[in-house]
Amino acid sequence: MDFLIQNAWAEGAATPAGSGFASLIPLVILFVVFYFLLIRPQTKRVKEHKTMVDSLAKGDEIVTQGGLLGKVTNLGDNFIAVEIAPNLEVKIQRQSVAAVMPKGTIKTL
Repeated sequence: MDFLIQNAWAEGAATPAGSGFASLIPLVILFVVFYFLLIRPQTKRVKEHKTMVDSLAKGDEIVTQGGLLGKVTNLGDNFIAVEIAPNLEVKIQRQSVAAVMPKGTIKTL
């Protein structure tokens, strides 16, 4: 029956020298991987979105996170007015702008 179940033998006294630092190395490597794969790209995207939102101007054609395509007609501190159809404006938050489209995009649709 020894070939199915291994015997549990008592281990000798382990030497704690160097084991504390050696156990931290995988944790440090994991943090570095998370930083370069998750944290750094996300902060880069947040910076790019902030500069895009800050650089909005009248006449820019934008797409919102909800999928609305329109032209910026009025700018405020927190909200912007977007014309989505002739004589139809909606106010949206600046942060809900997903992308700035090239000029003439509305006319091609």
